[in-house]
Amino acid sequence: MGTNTGTGAARGRLRERAVGPVCAVLAFCVVPAGLLAGPSAGWRAALPMTVAVLGALAVASLHTRDRIIPVAATAVAVSSAHGTLFGDPPTLETATGVATLVEITGLLLLVCLVARYAGTRQAFVLCTVLGALASTALLRLQLPPTVLEAAAQSSFFALGAIAAAATGGGLRALETRRIRAVHEARRSQRLQLAGDLHDFVAHDVSGIVVLAQAAQVIGADRPEEVLPLLQQIEASGLQALGSMDRTVHMLRSSDGTAPAGRDGTDASPQVAYGLADIVDAVDRFRAAGRAEVRLDMDRSPERTGRIPREVASTAHRVVVEALTNIRRHAGTAPWVIVSVTPGPARPRQVLTVSVTNGPPTSGETVGGRLGERERPGTSGLRGLAERARVLGGTLESGVHGEHGEHGWRVTAVLPLD
Repeated sequence: MGTNTGTGAARGRLRERAVGPVCAVLAFCVVPAGLLAGPSAGWRAALPMTVAVLGALAVASLHTRDRIIPVAATAVAVSSAHGTLFGDPPTLETATGVATLVEITGLLLLVCLVARYAGTRQAFVLCTVLGALASTALLRLQLPPTVLEAAAQSSFFALGAIAAAATGGGLRALETRRIRAVHEARRSQRLQLAGDLHDFVAHDVSGIVVLAQAAQVIGADRPEEVLPLLQQIEASGLQALGSMDRTVHMLRSSDGTAPAGRDGTDASPQVAYGLADIVDAVDRFRAAGRAEVRLDMDRSPERTGRIPREVASTAHRVVVEALTNIRRHAGTAPWVIVSVTPGPARPRQVLTVSVTNGPPTSGETVGGRLGERERPGTSGLRGLAERARVLGGTLESGVHGEHGEHGWRVTAVLPLD
Protein backbone atom coordinates (compact mmCIF):
# COMPACT_ATOMS: atom_id res chain seq x y z
CA MET A 1 0.00 0.00 0.00
CA GLY A 2 2.84 2.38 0.85
CA THR A 3 4.48 1.70 -2.53
CA ASN A 4 1.25 2.47 -4.38
CA THR A 5 0.82 5.68 -2.41
CA GLY A 6 4.38 6.79 -3.20
CA THR A 7 3.90 6.02 -6.92
CA GLY A 8 0.64 7.97 -6.98
CA ALA A 9 2.26 10.95 -5.27
CA ALA A 10 5.15 10.90 -7.77
CA ARG A 11 2.72 10.87 -10.66
CA GLY A 12 0.80 13.75 -9.10
CA ARG A 13 3.97 15.83 -8.78
CA LEU A 14 4.86 15.02 -12.40
CA ARG A 15 1.46 16.22 -13.56
CA GLU A 16 1.80 19.43 -11.54
CA ARG A 17 5.20 20.14 -13.09
CA ALA A 18 3.83 19.54 -16.59
CA VAL A 19 0.84 21.89 -16.21
CA GLY A 20 2.95 25.05 -16.10
CA PRO A 21 4.90 24.52 -19.34
CA VAL A 22 1.79 23.35 -21.20
CA CYS A 23 -0.18 26.42 -20.09
CA ALA A 24 2.74 28.70 -21.08
CA VAL A 25 2.85 27.20 -24.59
CA LEU A 26 -0.92 27.59 -24.96
CA ALA A 27 -0.73 31.20 -23.77
CA PHE A 28 1.87 32.03 -26.40
CA CYS A 29 -0.48 30.53 -29.00
CA VAL A 30 -3.59 32.34 -27.73
CA VAL A 31 -2.16 35.85 -28.02
CA PRO A 32 -1.32 35.60 -31.77
CA ALA A 33 -4.67 33.89 -32.37
CA GLY A 34 -6.48 36.78 -30.72
CA LEU A 35 -4.55 39.29 -32.80
CA LEU A 36 -5.39 37.41 -35.99
CA ALA A 37 -9.09 37.10 -35.05
CA GLY A 38 -9.45 40.77 -34.20
CA PRO A 39 -9.98 42.21 -37.73
CA SER A 40 -12.56 39.59 -38.75
CA ALA A 41 -14.41 38.97 -35.46
CA GLY A 42 -14.16 42.48 -34.10
CA TRP A 43 -11.87 43.61 -31.35
CA ARG A 44 -14.76 43.80 -28.86
CA ALA A 45 -15.23 40.05 -29.31
CA ALA A 46 -11.60 39.02 -29.77
CA LEU A 47 -10.30 40.87 -26.70
CA PRO A 48 -12.69 39.23 -24.15
CA MET A 49 -11.97 35.88 -25.78
CA THR A 50 -8.22 36.32 -25.36
CA VAL A 51 -8.51 37.57 -21.77
CA ALA A 52 -10.85 34.69 -20.79
CA VAL A 53 -8.53 32.00 -22.13
CA LEU A 54 -5.43 33.64 -20.64
CA GLY A 55 -7.16 33.97 -17.27
CA ALA A 56 -8.11 30.28 -17.25
CA LEU A 57 -4.55 29.28 -18.17
CA ALA A 58 -3.11 31.57 -15.48
CA VAL A 59 -5.32 30.04 -12.77
CA ALA A 60 -4.57 26.49 -13.97
CA SER A 61 -0.81 27.00 -13.74
CA LEU A 62 -0.43 29.55 -10.92
CA HIS A 63 -3.34 28.76 -8.60
CA THR A 64 -0.98 28.16 -5.66
CA ARG A 65 0.19 31.78 -5.63
CA ASP A 66 -1.56 34.30 -3.44
CA ARG A 67 -4.17 36.53 -5.07
CA ILE A 68 -3.75 35.00 -8.53
CA ILE A 69 -7.28 33.52 -8.56
CA PRO A 70 -9.23 36.70 -7.61
CA VAL A 71 -7.05 38.91 -9.83
CA ALA A 72 -7.38 36.67 -12.89
CA ALA A 73 -11.10 36.06 -12.32
CA THR A 74 -11.78 39.78 -11.84
CA ALA A 75 -9.88 40.70 -15.01
CA VAL A 76 -11.82 38.11 -17.02
CA ALA A 77 -15.15 39.22 -15.51
CA VAL A 78 -14.51 42.89 -16.30
CA SER A 79 -13.44 42.09 -19.86
CA SER A 80 -16.42 39.79 -20.52
CA ALA A 81 -18.92 42.21 -18.98
CA HIS A 82 -17.50 45.04 -21.09
CA GLY A 83 -17.88 42.90 -24.23
CA THR A 84 -21.50 42.06 -23.40
CA LEU A 85 -22.66 45.52 -22.27
CA PHE A 86 -20.65 47.79 -24.55
CA GLY A 87 -19.81 45.54 -27.48
CA ASP A 88 -20.96 45.73 -31.06
CA PRO A 89 -24.67 45.24 -31.88
CA PRO A 90 -25.80 41.59 -32.10
CA THR A 91 -24.44 39.92 -35.22
CA LEU A 92 -24.46 36.41 -36.72
CA GLU A 93 -21.08 36.68 -38.38
CA THR A 94 -19.18 33.40 -38.20
CA ALA A 95 -15.93 34.83 -36.88
CA THR A 96 -17.71 36.70 -34.09
CA GLY A 97 -19.67 33.58 -33.13
CA VAL A 98 -16.53 31.46 -32.96
CA ALA A 99 -14.76 34.05 -30.79
CA THR A 100 -17.76 34.22 -28.45
CA LEU A 101 -17.97 30.43 -28.13
CA VAL A 102 -14.24 30.24 -27.33
CA GLU A 103 -14.75 32.94 -24.70
CA ILE A 104 -17.64 30.99 -23.15
CA THR A 105 -15.44 27.89 -23.05
CA GLY A 106 -12.74 29.86 -21.26
CA LEU A 107 -15.31 31.21 -18.77
CA LEU A 108 -16.64 27.74 -18.00
CA LEU A 109 -13.13 26.38 -17.55
CA LEU A 110 -12.37 29.27 -15.21
CA VAL A 111 -15.55 28.55 -13.23
CA CYS A 112 -14.39 24.94 -12.78
CA LEU A 113 -10.90 26.02 -11.69
CA VAL A 114 -12.20 28.64 -9.26
CA ALA A 115 -14.60 26.12 -7.69
CA ARG A 116 -11.67 23.72 -7.39
CA TYR A 117 -8.96 25.97 -5.95
CA ALA A 118 -10.49 29.13 -4.44
CA GLY A 119 -11.75 29.53 -0.90
CA THR A 120 -15.38 28.61 -0.28
CA ARG A 121 -16.83 32.12 -0.02
CA GLN A 122 -14.57 33.48 -2.73
CA ALA A 123 -15.45 30.58 -5.03
CA PHE A 124 -19.19 31.15 -4.51
CA VAL A 125 -19.00 34.84 -5.45
CA LEU A 126 -16.63 34.44 -8.40
CA CYS A 127 -18.42 31.39 -9.83
CA THR A 128 -21.74 33.22 -9.64
CA VAL A 129 -20.39 36.26 -11.52
CA LEU A 130 -18.48 34.24 -14.11
CA GLY A 131 -21.41 31.84 -14.60
CA ALA A 132 -23.79 34.76 -15.21
CA LEU A 133 -21.40 36.24 -17.78
CA ALA A 134 -21.00 32.87 -19.55
CA SER A 135 -24.76 32.39 -19.76
CA THR A 136 -25.38 35.90 -21.21
CA ALA A 137 -22.49 36.05 -23.65
CA LEU A 138 -24.63 34.61 -26.45
CA LEU A 139 -26.81 37.71 -26.33
CA ARG A 140 -24.04 39.39 -28.31
CA LEU A 141 -24.90 37.24 -31.31
CA GLN A 142 -28.67 37.46 -31.32
CA LEU A 143 -30.99 39.29 -28.94
CA PRO A 144 -34.32 37.49 -28.36
CA PRO A 145 -37.42 39.55 -29.13
CA THR A 146 -38.71 39.61 -25.53
CA VAL A 147 -37.10 39.92 -22.13
CA LEU A 148 -38.74 36.67 -21.02
CA GLU A 149 -37.16 34.75 -23.90
CA ALA A 150 -33.78 36.33 -23.18
CA ALA A 151 -34.06 35.28 -19.53
CA ALA A 152 -35.08 31.76 -20.53
CA GLN A 153 -32.13 31.46 -22.94
CA SER A 154 -29.69 32.69 -20.32
CA SER A 155 -31.14 30.36 -17.69
CA PHE A 156 -30.75 27.40 -20.02
CA PHE A 157 -27.10 28.17 -20.78
CA ALA A 158 -26.51 28.75 -17.06
CA LEU A 159 -26.74 24.97 -16.69
CA GLY A 160 -23.30 24.76 -18.28
CA ALA A 161 -21.87 27.04 -15.59
CA ILE A 162 -23.60 25.00 -12.88
CA ALA A 163 -22.11 21.81 -14.32
CA ALA A 164 -18.64 23.39 -14.44
CA ALA A 165 -18.94 24.55 -10.82
CA ALA A 166 -20.16 21.10 -9.77
CA THR A 167 -17.18 19.50 -11.51
CA GLY A 168 -14.75 21.79 -9.72
CA GLY A 169 -16.50 21.21 -6.41
CA GLY A 170 -16.36 17.47 -6.93
CA LEU A 171 -12.62 17.63 -7.58
CA ARG A 172 -12.23 19.74 -4.44
CA ALA A 173 -14.17 17.15 -2.43
CA LEU A 174 -11.99 14.34 -3.77
CA GLU A 175 -8.85 16.25 -2.80
CA THR A 176 -10.29 16.96 0.64
CA ARG A 177 -11.03 13.28 1.16
CA ARG A 178 -7.54 12.37 -0.03
CA ILE A 179 -5.94 14.79 2.42
CA ARG A 180 -8.17 13.51 5.22
CA ALA A 181 -7.20 9.95 4.34
CA VAL A 182 -3.51 10.89 4.50
CA HIS A 183 -4.01 12.47 7.93
CA GLU A 184 -5.92 9.42 9.13
CA ALA A 185 -3.16 7.15 7.82
CA ARG A 186 -0.53 9.19 9.67
CA ARG A 187 -2.63 9.11 12.84
CA SER A 188 -3.02 5.35 12.46
CA GLN A 189 0.75 5.00 12.08
CA ARG A 190 1.32 7.03 15.24
CA LEU A 191 -1.18 4.89 17.14
CA GLN A 192 0.46 1.75 15.79
CA LEU A 193 3.85 3.04 16.93
CA ALA A 194 2.43 3.75 20.39
CA GLY A 195 0.94 0.24 20.49
CA ASP A 196 4.21 -1.34 19.42
CA LEU A 197 6.12 0.56 22.10
CA HIS A 198 3.54 -0.53 24.65
CA ASP A 199 3.66 -4.18 23.63
CA PHE A 200 7.37 -4.62 23.01
CA VAL A 201 9.28 -2.09 25.10
CA ALA A 202 7.02 -2.47 28.13
CA HIS A 203 7.73 -6.20 28.04
CA ASP A 204 11.48 -5.58 28.30
CA VAL A 205 11.15 -2.77 30.84
CA SER A 206 8.93 -4.89 33.10
CA GLY A 207 11.64 -7.56 32.99
CA ILE A 208 14.23 -4.97 34.05
CA VAL A 209 11.99 -3.96 36.97
CA VAL A 210 11.66 -7.57 38.13
CA LEU A 211 15.42 -8.14 37.94
CA ALA A 212 16.17 -4.88 39.74
CA GLN A 213 13.76 -5.77 42.54
CA ALA A 214 15.35 -9.22 42.84
CA ALA A 215 18.79 -7.62 43.07
CA GLN A 216 17.59 -5.40 45.91
CA VAL A 217 16.18 -8.39 47.81
CA ILE A 218 19.22 -10.66 47.55
CA GLY A 219 21.87 -7.93 47.51
CA ALA A 220 22.32 -7.84 51.27
CA ASP A 221 22.36 -11.61 51.92
CA ARG A 222 23.84 -13.03 48.69
CA PRO A 223 25.94 -10.30 47.02
CA GLU A 224 27.63 -12.86 44.77
CA GLU A 225 24.31 -13.31 42.90
CA VAL A 226 23.91 -9.62 42.10
CA LEU A 227 26.40 -9.58 39.22
CA PRO A 228 24.47 -12.12 37.08
CA LEU A 229 21.30 -10.13 37.71
CA LEU A 230 23.01 -6.93 36.60
CA GLN A 231 24.14 -8.67 33.44
CA GLN A 232 20.57 -9.74 32.76
CA ILE A 233 19.41 -6.17 33.38
CA GLU A 234 21.95 -4.94 30.85
CA ALA A 235 20.80 -7.50 28.29
CA SER A 236 17.15 -6.56 28.86
CA GLY A 237 18.01 -2.86 28.46
CA LEU A 238 19.76 -3.53 25.17
CA GLN A 239 16.79 -5.60 24.08
CA ALA A 240 14.46 -2.68 24.88
CA LEU A 241 16.60 -0.32 22.80
CA GLY A 242 16.57 -2.84 19.98
CA SER A 243 12.78 -3.06 20.17
CA MET A 244 12.53 0.72 19.94
CA ASP A 245 14.82 0.81 16.90
CA ARG A 246 12.92 -2.01 15.25
CA THR A 247 9.59 -0.27 15.82
CA VAL A 248 10.86 2.98 14.35
CA HIS A 249 12.18 1.10 11.31
CA MET A 250 8.77 -0.49 10.85
CA LEU A 251 7.19 2.98 10.87
CA ARG A 252 9.70 4.36 8.39
CA SER A 253 9.54 1.44 5.99
CA SER A 254 7.52 1.68 2.81
CA ASP A 255 5.53 -1.51 3.32
CA GLY A 256 5.94 -2.23 7.03
CA THR A 257 8.46 -5.04 6.57
CA ALA A 258 11.81 -3.48 5.68
CA PRO A 259 13.42 -0.05 5.60
CA ALA A 260 13.25 1.46 2.15
CA GLY A 261 16.56 2.22 0.49
CA ARG A 262 17.20 5.13 -1.82
CA ASP A 263 16.89 3.02 -4.92
CA GLY A 264 14.44 0.53 -3.53
CA THR A 265 17.05 -2.24 -3.55
CA ASP A 266 18.07 -2.10 0.10
CA ALA A 267 18.56 -5.67 1.25
CA SER A 268 17.94 -4.90 4.93
CA PRO A 269 16.73 -7.78 7.07
CA GLN A 270 13.04 -8.12 7.82
CA VAL A 271 12.01 -6.09 10.86
CA ALA A 272 8.37 -7.15 11.28
CA TYR A 273 7.90 -9.47 14.26
CA GLY A 274 6.65 -13.01 13.62
CA LEU A 275 6.31 -16.47 15.12
CA ALA A 276 10.07 -16.97 15.35
CA ASP A 277 10.30 -14.00 17.75
CA ILE A 278 7.86 -15.69 20.15
CA VAL A 279 10.60 -18.14 21.13
CA ASP A 280 12.93 -15.29 22.09
CA ALA A 281 10.19 -13.49 24.03
CA VAL A 282 9.40 -16.64 26.01
CA ASP A 283 13.08 -17.33 26.70
CA ARG A 284 13.62 -13.80 28.02
CA PHE A 285 10.51 -14.07 30.18
CA ARG A 286 11.75 -17.38 31.58
CA ALA A 287 15.22 -15.97 32.33
CA ALA A 288 13.87 -12.89 34.12
CA GLY A 289 11.42 -14.72 36.40
CA ARG A 290 10.99 -17.77 38.55
CA ALA A 291 7.95 -19.30 36.92
CA GLU A 292 8.12 -22.58 35.04
CA VAL A 293 7.44 -21.62 31.43
CA ARG A 294 6.43 -24.05 28.69
CA LEU A 295 6.12 -23.21 25.00
CA ASP A 296 3.93 -25.39 22.80
CA MET A 297 4.62 -24.38 19.18
CA ASP A 298 5.83 -25.99 15.99
CA ARG A 299 9.10 -24.13 15.32
CA SER A 300 9.88 -25.66 11.93
CA PRO A 301 10.51 -23.07 9.19
CA GLU A 302 8.12 -24.91 6.90
CA ARG A 303 5.29 -24.39 9.35
CA THR A 304 6.05 -20.83 10.42
CA GLY A 305 6.65 -19.75 6.82
CA ARG A 306 3.07 -20.62 5.85
CA ILE A 307 1.56 -18.24 8.39
CA PRO A 308 0.52 -14.87 6.86
CA ARG A 309 2.71 -12.00 7.98
CA GLU A 310 -0.08 -10.00 9.63
CA VAL A 311 -1.36 -13.05 11.51
CA ALA A 312 2.15 -13.93 12.71
CA SER A 313 2.78 -10.35 13.86
CA THR A 314 -0.52 -10.27 15.75
CA ALA A 315 0.24 -13.63 17.39
CA HIS A 316 3.60 -12.32 18.60
CA ARG A 317 1.98 -9.18 20.01
CA VAL A 318 -0.62 -11.24 21.86
CA VAL A 319 2.09 -13.35 23.52
CA VAL A 320 4.20 -10.34 24.45
CA GLU A 321 1.23 -8.43 25.89
CA ALA A 322 0.04 -11.44 27.89
CA LEU A 323 3.51 -12.09 29.33
CA THR A 324 3.90 -8.41 30.19
CA ASN A 325 0.59 -8.44 32.10
CA ILE A 326 1.67 -11.56 33.96
CA ARG A 327 4.77 -9.72 35.12
CA ARG A 328 2.73 -6.73 36.22
CA HIS A 329 -0.24 -8.43 37.86
CA ALA A 330 0.80 -12.03 38.58
CA GLY A 331 4.51 -11.86 39.25
CA THR A 332 4.34 -14.86 41.62
CA ALA A 333 2.55 -17.19 39.19
CA PRO A 334 4.22 -20.62 39.51
CA TRP A 335 3.79 -21.66 35.89
CA VAL A 336 3.03 -20.18 32.49
CA ILE A 337 2.00 -22.06 29.33
CA VAL A 338 2.28 -20.43 25.91
CA SER A 339 0.55 -22.29 23.10
CA VAL A 340 0.63 -21.36 19.41
CA THR A 341 -1.08 -24.12 17.45
CA PRO A 342 -3.20 -24.42 14.31
CA GLY A 343 -6.87 -25.04 14.94
CA PRO A 344 -9.32 -27.25 13.04
CA ALA A 345 -10.24 -26.16 9.52
CA ARG A 346 -13.95 -25.82 10.36
CA PRO A 347 -15.22 -23.75 8.66
CA ARG A 348 -11.76 -22.27 7.95
CA GLN A 349 -8.27 -22.88 9.22
CA VAL A 350 -7.19 -20.77 12.17
CA LEU A 351 -4.18 -20.17 14.41
CA THR A 352 -4.94 -20.37 18.12
CA VAL A 353 -2.68 -18.40 20.46
CA SER A 354 -3.10 -19.01 24.18
CA VAL A 355 -1.15 -17.76 27.22
CA THR A 356 -2.17 -19.25 30.56
CA ASN A 357 -0.67 -18.64 33.99
CA GLY A 358 -1.26 -20.40 37.27
CA PRO A 359 -2.71 -18.72 40.36
CA PRO A 360 -0.22 -16.33 41.97
CA THR A 361 1.16 -17.21 45.41
CA SER A 362 1.52 -14.75 48.25
CA GLY A 363 4.88 -15.72 49.66
CA GLU A 364 7.29 -14.15 47.16
CA THR A 365 8.43 -10.62 47.92
CA VAL A 366 9.49 -9.75 44.39
CA GLY A 367 6.14 -10.59 42.85
CA GLY A 368 4.30 -8.79 45.62
CA ARG A 369 6.33 -5.62 45.17
CA LEU A 370 5.71 -5.69 41.45
CA GLY A 371 2.00 -6.16 42.07
CA GLU A 372 1.95 -3.07 44.27
CA ARG A 373 3.18 -1.02 41.32
CA GLU A 374 0.66 -2.28 38.80
CA ARG A 375 -0.37 0.04 36.04
CA PRO A 376 -3.38 -0.20 33.71
CA GLY A 377 -2.51 -2.88 31.18
CA THR A 378 -5.91 -3.65 29.68
CA SER A 379 -5.56 -0.99 26.99
CA GLY A 380 -3.11 -3.25 25.19
CA LEU A 381 -5.56 -6.17 25.23
CA ARG A 382 -8.36 -3.93 23.96
CA GLY A 383 -6.19 -2.77 21.08
CA LEU A 384 -5.21 -6.35 20.25
CA ALA A 385 -8.86 -7.43 20.38
CA GLU A 386 -9.68 -4.76 17.82
CA ARG A 387 -6.76 -5.89 15.66
CA ALA A 388 -7.97 -9.50 15.87
CA ARG A 389 -11.46 -8.40 14.80
CA VAL A 390 -9.98 -6.63 11.79
CA LEU A 391 -8.35 -9.91 10.78
CA GLY A 392 -11.65 -11.73 11.22
CA GLY A 393 -10.67 -13.42 14.50
CA THR A 394 -11.36 -13.04 18.21
CA LEU A 395 -9.43 -12.37 21.40
CA GLU A 396 -10.75 -13.30 24.82
CA SER A 397 -9.26 -13.08 28.30
CA GLY A 398 -10.44 -14.10 31.74
CA VAL A 399 -9.93 -16.28 34.79
CA HIS A 400 -9.67 -20.04 34.62
CA GLY A 401 -9.17 -22.91 37.04
CA GLU A 402 -11.06 -24.95 39.60
CA HIS A 403 -11.31 -25.43 43.37
CA GLY A 404 -10.63 -21.78 44.10
CA GLU A 405 -7.23 -21.75 42.37
CA HIS A 406 -7.79 -19.28 39.58
CA GLY A 407 -5.21 -18.13 37.09
CA TRP A 408 -5.60 -16.06 33.96
CA ARG A 409 -5.84 -16.99 30.29
CA VAL A 410 -5.61 -14.95 27.10
CA THR A 411 -6.76 -16.69 23.92
CA ALA A 412 -6.71 -15.37 20.35
CA VAL A 413 -8.19 -17.20 17.38
CA LEU A 414 -6.83 -15.82 14.09
CA PRO A 415 -7.99 -17.08 10.68
CA LEU A 416 -5.19 -17.97 8.27
CA ASP A 417 -7.05 -17.01 5.09
